[in-house]
Amino acid sequence: MFKDPETVLDQLVLGEGRVVADFGAGSGAYALSAARRVGETGKVYAVDIQKNLLERFKNIAKAARIHNVEIIWGDIEKSAGTKIKNGVVDVAIISNVLFQNEDKSAVAREAHRVLKNGGRALVVDWSETSGALGPSADHLVPQKEARDVFERNGFSHERDISAGEHHYGMIFRKM
Repeated sequence: MFKDPETVLDQLVLGEGRVVADFGAGSGAYALSAARRVGETGKVYAVDIQKNLLERFKNIAKAARIHNVEIIWGDIEKSAGTKIKNGVVDVAIISNVLFQNEDKSAVAREAHRVLKNGGRALVVDWSETSGALGPSADHLVPQKEARDVFERNGFSHERDISAGEHHYGMIFRKM
């Protein structure tokens, strides 16, 4: 049902020394995988609004001896809500959070703000509900709508990627 974050990030190609921001890091599956990929010379910002998830992820990262992650309690819907400086991030990961946010354009603008020129945004979200999993049908963000949101906010669509049976995935580049 869910595409493994490793498989999704394989399609993104993250290199050593890159700086990544995981918007809505949650349990940290993407942030952990990204941290391993960017190595000790890279950095991952794990941003979430839920303190309990961040605390749990902090313990997981510590146990895994991952030291290149900075945990940030922040709001991806607010301007500068991630507390990350302008233009310092190579890749923003926005996975399974669009359906949760009221102002999807604000999320795209915040990603645009933190990304370097030419930086990329990976967007993964639910394409359909699946039984008890996933958002209700009225909270789904159709792929075309997500694409429109990012293109209206300074991104060009680079390509679609495989993100699992019930998800879509897209990579955008900051213009």
